[in-house]
Amino acid sequence: MGAAVFVPLAAGMTLFLAGLRVMEFALHRWAGGWLSRALETFTKTPLRGLVSGTVLTAAVQSSTAVTVMTVGLVNAGVLRFPQTLGVILGANVGTCLTTELIGISPDRFAAPLLVAGAALWAASIAAAQTRLGRAAYRRVRSAGFAALALVGFAAILYGMNLMTSIVPALESGALFQSFVELASQSALLGVVAGAALTAVVQSSAAVIGLAMGLAEGGAIDVPLGIAVTLGANIGTCSTALLAAFGGSRASRFVAWTHVWLNVAGTILFYPFIGQLAQWTALLADDPAVRIAHAQTIFNVVCSLVALPVCYLPAVRKMRPDDRP
Repeated sequence: MGAAVFVPLAAGMTLFLAGLRVMEFALHRWAGGWLSRALETFTKTPLRGLVSGTVLTAAVQSSTAVTVMTVGLVNAGVLRFPQTLGVILGANVGTCLTTELIGISPDRFAAPLLVAGAALWAASIAAAQTRLGRAAYRRVRSAGFAALALVGFAAILYGMNLMTSIVPALESGALFQSFVELASQSALLGVVAGAALTAVVQSSAAVIGLAMGLAEGGAIDVPLGIAVTLGANIGTCSTALLAAFGGSRASRFVAWTHVWLNVAGTILFYPFIGQLAQWTALLADDPAVRIAHAQTIFNVVCSLVALPVCYLPAVRKMRPDDRP
């Protein structure tokens, strides 16, 4: 069972992460400097920060990038702590677009996306070699990054397909069966596994994608997939903590706020994992899509619940000491 599981799993995870990084890079380069400028401009109130965080994260497909940039702007003294709260909540909402796209885009779309993206990218490179005006060059450059993002997304779908292929071999293993049996008795094991694995691979999308693939193949049920997803939302905070390490006290405050918001949300939803699985069944039949919907419901509800707290006078007046 070892090689039949770990080789496709490692290959699938590598392809998934590589595709995710390519897509993030392309979208981030496409966004250019307006990402940091938008964070500086549109964070005057928590609600505006939430909307900005949602839109920016959906645009660059990386809540980590937006959160880390927020930490950097706090370190630079551009943003104050109260301005970051809405951005963090919005980043949690915006990241759901990745899992929703994975859920509704079966692997049969991977090949057409890869061919179209590669062809458009090659055409943009060829066009860039010709004499172009500044405006035309910017349009060609944007098209090239959009094409590269398509190639990255195709790689994500191929990686998902590889990870799903391990299900038959995984189901025959006694160790995995023991894990599933224990997790069915206590979803806490799934939460811990999701948090730990996300902290290791530094990508909540990859871990949630793995859970979606296993659920799609019938190796785990939807409630366990949701538990892993809740844990992944905690594990993804590790990157922001690393980014804030050695920075100002205010930046560390931002990073830890991200942790506690996601931990509080997990505690809020943990008793209702079974009910959440039932609610998602009303929206879709496909197990992977149900897990994607659960991720969206979790982040939207948590952000809306936390948003009024950001308007409390005591919170808005908080000024953590900026000394390192």
